[in-house]
Amino acid sequence: MKGAVAAGHPATAEAAVWALEEGGNAFDAALAGLCAACVAEPVLTSLGGGGFLLAHQGGGRNTLYDFFVQTPLHKRPGSELDFSPILADFGAAQQEFHIGMGSIATPGTIKGLFQVHADLGTLPMREIVKPAVDFARTGILVNRLQAYIFSIVAPIYLSTRDARRIYSSRQVDASLVVDGENFRQPELADTLELLAIEGEQVFYQGEMGSELLTACESGGGYLQKADLYGYQVVKREPLDYHCWNARILTNPPPASGGSLIRFAHALLEPHDLGDFGSAKHLTLLSEVLRQTNLARMENRQNESAGSRDILHPETINRFRAALAGHPVNSRGTTHISIVDGQGNAASLSLSNGEGSGYVLPGAGIMLNNMLGEEDLNPGGFHRWDTDVRVSSMMAPTLAIDHNRVIATGSGGSNRLRTAILQTLNNLYYFGMDAREAVDSPRLHVEQDLLSIEPGFPESAVDEVCAGYMSHNRWAEKNLFFGGTHTVVHDACGFSGAGDPRRDGVFLSI
Repeated sequence: MKGAVAAGHPATAEAAVWALEEGGNAFDAALAGLCAACVAEPVLTSLGGGGFLLAHQGGGRNTLYDFFVQTPLHKRPGSELDFSPILADFGAAQQEFHIGMGSIATPGTIKGLFQVHADLGTLPMREIVKPAVDFARTGILVNRLQAYIFSIVAPIYLSTRDARRIYSSRQVDASLVVDGENFRQPELADTLELLAIEGEQVFYQGEMGSELLTACESGGGYLQKADLYGYQVVKREPLDYHCWNARILTNPPPASGGSLIRFAHALLEPHDLGDFGSAKHLTLLSEVLRQTNLARMENRQNESAGSRDILHPETINRFRAALAGHPVNSRGTTHISIVDGQGNAASLSLSNGEGSGYVLPGAGIMLNNMLGEEDLNPGGFHRWDTDVRVSSMMAPTLAIDHNRVIATGSGGSNRLRTAILQTLNNLYYFGMDAREAVDSPRLHVEQDLLSIEPGFPESAVDEVCAGYMSHNRWAEKNLFFGGTHTVVHDACGFSGAGDPRRDGVFLSI
């Protein structure tokens, strides 16, 4: 077998599998999936956003490619900015985002595409982009999930004329594309072909970049020539630790999601979790998530003072002590996981925020709104430091033990770290296979609000909810709780699961 893929859309997975069938490796497949995701999952990712790829080469080398967004080099007065709030409605929860030209950070996805290809790819770039080009030209049938995601953030994709021209339904008046509609993006197809021919410079130093810079200058954005010219992909050593007989590799600082997963594991590991779904399990897990949130808030406050980081042993021990005193017995992102038959593994997380509303004219690229996300701006909007890599919750993750390689990760804003944590727990502590580990119900704690999916025993849910003044019992599983698309390679071959919360797809060849 050549490999396996788990992703958030059939077209994304099919593009990755096509690359494997053409003789490419896991990294070629990841890049083909990246391009296809920009076509098929347009709210969740874009060539105008950023991301991370965690690469495990069959020979044992591990590299984290950070091509997430960068804050601009220069600020401008708030009165000159195009920056406004919108409300995303998840049904059982709402979240405010900010959009406009003033929300655009320096994008890194195109740089990341070409850097990973130069380092690890084997197929020509024209082959890498081919499936995505075909999908963009002929069209993608919008599925239920993508239509739902469009409905959540409709104010963004209806906010500008260019966005309405691309994303409006041809079937339903005053609506974005709907379930079952054929969605074509010929401008994006042309852009992908142009990039494959001319390279990344056409965006960062060429005509497309010039168009973006002119729009930012006149329309209330931050980006200037030096921002695009100076952007670089950063290669990092992964955050590497052991838990429950597995070696876990994940996204290191300055991204925060991997450190928070590591912190939560450090609190959990000394404990007996009990049976899956028991009151003991749910109460302990919810309290670990609560303590992790407290540590996260404390860490934010202390960063500027140069205090110890969240993974310092004294910090972990202090929060372990707090956990020990608790009676444990009684929040747009997509992800692609790939493992090939040569032992290479790629865990790729991508985001465009929710999109700024600005579409690069003639290119079909929606630019990110990362400077408008509260999660990424804990100090307040427009108070970010200039020219720094934005921190992210995204945590592409690999787990390696004596006979398995596992690639996983998730979308889901603040919820993605708890989704990954629980999937790893299910695989290693509770001994579940990939499908069961991904499908099992989840919970999440944020600012003392417990959110919990159906599927746990009611008596256990009643007991854990009694410890929270605010709790939200969801009526069904929802993309709010992430989407841990997961691939496992062991002596028996490939297995895995696309997360049903995000219409995930698993394919192997």
